[in-house]
Amino acid sequence: MYVSRLTRLALLDADGSAIGRVDNVVLVPAGRDPARVLGFVATVQRRHIFVNAARVGSIDAAGVRLRTGTIDVRPFRQRPGEQLAVGDLLGRRVGDDFITDLAIEADTATGSWFAVSAALGRRGPLRRRRTPRIVEWSEVAPLFDAGPEFAEVAELREMHAADVATRIRALPPARRRRLAELMEDERLADLLEELPEDEQIRIIAGLDLDRAAHVLEEMEPDDAADLLGELPEEERLKLLAAMEPEESTGLKRLLAYGENTAGGLMTPEPVILPGSATVAEALAVVRAADLPTELAAQVFVVRPPVSTPTGPFLGTVPFQRLLREPPATPLEHCVFTEPEPVDPELPLRDVAERLAAYDALAVAVCDPAGRLIGAVTVDDVLDHVLPVNWRRRVRR
Repeated sequence: MYVSRLTRLALLDADGSAIGRVDNVVLVPAGRDPARVLGFVATVQRRHIFVNAARVGSIDAAGVRLRTGTIDVRPFRQRPGEQLAVGDLLGRRVGDDFITDLAIEADTATGSWFAVSAALGRRGPLRRRRTPRIVEWSEVAPLFDAGPEFAEVAELREMHAADVATRIRALPPARRRRLAELMEDERLADLLEELPEDEQIRIIAGLDLDRAAHVLEEMEPDDAADLLGELPEEERLKLLAAMEPEESTGLKRLLAYGENTAGGLMTPEPVILPGSATVAEALAVVRAADLPTELAAQVFVVRPPVSTPTGPFLGTVPFQRLLREPPATPLEHCVFTEPEPVDPELPLRDVAERLAAYDALAVAVCDPAGRLIGAVTVDDVLDHVLPVNWRRRVRR
């Protein structure tokens, strides 16, 4: 997809309805490797906003379609190291030619988009020659070298978050803060989830309020709630107020429970589908590249509504069961009812015992009315039962 065509497309919600227009593509250089598409600048209700690439489900001639209807409507602000395709890149000189267009392409393995080639043309009376010369990104990449700091950030981007955390912890505080400033919000959120809480707090404290709020929005809800719970009340309330209401509401609900209870451990955003949904629909949902592995392991089946708190909880369908059932089978015909849901006030130890007893990867958390309000996964429990400083001792 060429940028010149992309920037004329509509921004579509998950249902295919136009909600705005795409204006630009935000890229992050990665040395001679293809630059990654960080997201898109779009005009929505006369506002120029940033749409994270992870929130985009597909791009085609019809438009840029979002995975969900949720978008961040805060004004777009370009950060150091980010490159805008239109303005920063188009028009750059390459020998006797100029960059007239860029092509981006999706990596089928990860779902991420990258700038893979450039169209070069000559300026003259008609501004561009009729047939541009197409070159690989590596031929124009040196023009966008942002320096050693950004090269290091690009290197960290390709590492597992736990390995990034190990490297970050070994750096002096000033260097650590600088790299945090240069990271994309999504990647910084992944990093924070792997760091001890005292280091999380130091990094968050070094960010401005709007960015700190956005990074928290990108974190898994249970991890974000744990971090917020460690902050002074005044700072916690400021961050919650700066977040989008649909993001902060779930975190407030988590913060209302004790830290070492099922309610305090759970994520309010497991994979939830109605009983009438089919196995094929469930497989399409858990196939999403940005869905954490522990949440993709099973589907929680409920009666509508499917947003927490849901309608009555019916049971779960593990991923392996989905693979064994015919695609058209309704989920309500293949649910497991064990382990039984737990109460949000159930202590951590009891939750761990329930998971161990059933060799389960996650357990549903329901309110007294039998409505699903979240799920506790094995990794959530491990984070709390291991020694406080276990992350510091991990070396890969």
